[in-house]
Amino acid sequence: MKVILGIGGGIAAYKAAELARALVEREMTVQVVMTRAAREFVRPLTFAALTGRKVITGMFDPDGAIEHIRLAQESDVLVVAPATANLLAKFAHGLADDFLSTLYLAFTGPVALAPAMNSNMWLHPATQANLETLRARGHHILDPEDGPLACGMTGPGRLADPLRIATFIQALAERRRDMEGETVLVTAGPTQEPLDPVRFISNRSSGKMGYALAEAAAARGARVILISGPVRLAAPPGVTLVRVRTASQMRAAVMEHFEQAGIIVKAAAVADYHLASVPAMKIKKTAARISLELDPTPDILAEVGRKKGSRLLIGFAAETENLVQEARRKLESKNCDMVVANLVGQEGTGFESDRNEVVLVLKTGEMVPLPAASKREIAGRIFDHALRLRLALAQ
Repeated sequence: MKVILGIGGGIAAYKAAELARALVEREMTVQVVMTRAAREFVRPLTFAALTGRKVITGMFDPDGAIEHIRLAQESDVLVVAPATANLLAKFAHGLADDFLSTLYLAFTGPVALAPAMNSNMWLHPATQANLETLRARGHHILDPEDGPLACGMTGPGRLADPLRIATFIQALAERRRDMEGETVLVTAGPTQEPLDPVRFISNRSSGKMGYALAEAAAARGARVILISGPVRLAAPPGVTLVRVRTASQMRAAVMEHFEQAGIIVKAAAVADYHLASVPAMKIKKTAARISLELDPTPDILAEVGRKKGSRLLIGFAAETENLVQEARRKLESKNCDMVVANLVGQEGTGFESDRNEVVLVLKTGEMVPLPAASKREIAGRIFDHALRLRLALAQ
């Protein structure tokens, strides 16, 4: 397997040497491409010694005028670490003024970006907008870690651990098309249950976990049907999106499509109650207290569990206490094969965050904690375990 390792100009460039060594130890061929700024932090000779290959440092190196096309065509994965704010902006807007940015435009395979920068630069709306653009293209973003930074600040911006990046790149290469021919149905987001023409009951689900799961399955070659409640997210590339609003609409969409799927992932936060008879006119505010009688919504997960047959069913459980016990109860009562459980209210993870920390409870009796990571990384690991689980259940 051939990996292009792009290195941007930041103090974290020195950590790319450890990444290069880790990739080589995993028997990958590593071609390093350094920007001019990167060479101010680390000498190319360091990477040449680690990889056994000449480092590309300029657009007009010998054969450089066409080298970016040849390299793009013969390589399997492009990883950029550190990906500076400047490089993210170039990639997002298609600017190509050096070898690495030109190579990026010519490369059609999987792209993994490991940003590293000052916390304020990372949190700036321009950087976040660029990241969303790159995610929408299907690129993998390995979010930076929190901690002390070279500038003296403490916060998000540290390059992700090089060994974690190397492990991700290896997994990316191995699993790239391991779901080809599979149909995956994913539900995501909240539902909205109307109280009158202008009000509704809902919850804090952003849909980010479900959308990350849909994106991960599509990237691995699956045909994906994403049934989504109302969220402010763009549909992942290559995914069939079915928009719904209420629990009853979500149930109807799931029942319409679930027979096509071999894997069903119920990540949506479906409302548990609804107003059975919604008034046609807006409820007026008065000084008097009002009472509303709410009826249970359809239990979609339980219904799919009864009908799933040989399909793999993955449920989600957001709990405030007794996490594993509640996940096991749900696994058994809904006839799931896996339940992904997370504690509500943990700082930095959960509903509105781009990160999550979960425990996988499997039908085989296993319990697999997944430490805090981006929801896209968590999604990939969920499918890793789901595919292994299906093999185990089939034996």
